[in-house]
Amino acid sequence: MEILSPLRQLQNDGCQYAFYFARDGQQPVFHSSETSNPECASTLFLSASIIKVPILLAWVHLERTGFVHRGELCNLDDEPQVEGAGFSWLLRARQLPYQDVLLMMIALSDNLCTNLVIRRIGIDRLQKVFHDTLGLQDTQIQRKLMDYDARARGLDNWISARDCIRLYDCIDQLRHDERAWVESMLAVNQDDLLLRRSVQRDTLTFYHKTGSMTGVLHDWGYTDRCRIFLLTQNVKDEPAAYHVFGQLGRLMVD
Repeated sequence: MEILSPLRQLQNDGCQYAFYFARDGQQPVFHSSETSNPECASTLFLSASIIKVPILLAWVHLERTGFVHRGELCNLDDEPQVEGAGFSWLLRARQLPYQDVLLMMIALSDNLCTNLVIRRIGIDRLQKVFHDTLGLQDTQIQRKLMDYDARARGLDNWISARDCIRLYDCIDQLRHDERAWVESMLAVNQDDLLLRRSVQRDTLTFYHKTGSMTGVLHDWGYTDRCRIFLLTQNVKDEPAAYHVFGQLGRLMVD
């Protein structure tokens, strides 16, 4: 497949992007609107819901130390009932184990559940784990999800392409039981509108997380044979961008 053609369309539309594809046994391919060197790909992208992947990995590491435990009960009313993605604010049950809260954070991109996890760990501790434990150089968490007042004050959540590549190493370094748990959640992500949109249903296990907000579309993930992500921001024509995601996602099966 010709990779540069759909990426050129993003460039021509004024979209900022970063694309990575690595098939087992082959040299990785990286292209971005800023650089062709993934080690220098430090341009910050608004993370949208991609921030939920490092949050999940931070939880795993903090559970090793005993600071958190997925069996601990979480009160869904401990945070303002933000809406958007997910539906936890509609649940009649108002206490769930954090294991279920984390599942909804990843599979449904539930914003209330994400904020409850952020509350449990703390933003400062999360940032420290991102940098010191996970080795993420550029990832920043400055606010909770759907916190428009914080955004108005200039606070936001960020990630870079080189950190998205680093996330694969973070997955590889998990213990077997930890990886199985993480992958069980990534595999049931309900959003198939981006890289998976042109892949026949039920033919591929894609461990992934998407993220979207106005002008931002991301999909990061991997299969048993390859690793792939596409980050985009300043998107002006979403239907055209969806088509590009679909074209590039075919690399997973072609």
